[in-house]
Amino acid sequence: MKKRIKTSDKIIEAARKRFNKQGYSATTLNEIAADVGISQGNLTYHFRTKRDLVTGIQALVGARIDARRARPQSSSLAAVYVEHLLFGMELTSTYRFLLRDDAQLGEGPDHQRPHAVLVHDFAHLRGLIDRIDEEGWFLSELDVDLDVLSRSLWIMGRYWMDYLMEMELIDEASIEDQRRGVEHHFSLLLPNLVPEARHLFSQALAEATEGG
Repeated sequence: MKKRIKTSDKIIEAARKRFNKQGYSATTLNEIAADVGISQGNLTYHFRTKRDLVTGIQALVGARIDARRARPQSSSLAAVYVEHLLFGMELTSTYRFLLRDDAQLGEGPDHQRPHAVLVHDFAHLRGLIDRIDEEGWFLSELDVDLDVLSRSLWIMGRYWMDYLMEMELIDEASIEDQRRGVEHHFSLLLPNLVPEARHLFSQALAEATEGG
């Protein structure tokens, strides 16, 4: 028996799509209600304001992040690295308005500070780079500046979806789009690694996106 989708979940999904497509400020509650096929009064019964909708979407993002952190990680560092990249790109694509419209959504003194999700994402990536270094996978003759490399790699992943939207007019990134993003990321990372590590990372990406 097919599970019935709750009205509140339909509203959240319609709001996410509208906010992504035309921005938080430009979206009205009436448009979201029309997308769901309900009256605005019915919508405001579940979510009184647009800001309440954003709070609901942020809670959903937080739950997804918590669930991923709680999931057992692969024993392979290369696989963990690829999983981190793909998850980040998928979140950036699916909930991109949260980052793009952050100035409009901010409330109180904290809204001028770096986005907490982005700070955590960068810290996680930097930690993975340190683990790669501990494994001895960087080419010793290159004397790689890990701080510069980490920032460059993070920027590549963070703005991949922006490139897809602006240059390829892709609205929702598929697993193939994410795979291409990781390949661009790897074009910066892999030349700095020993041959064995390059093979492990390429294999991990192929396995993670197989059938995508």
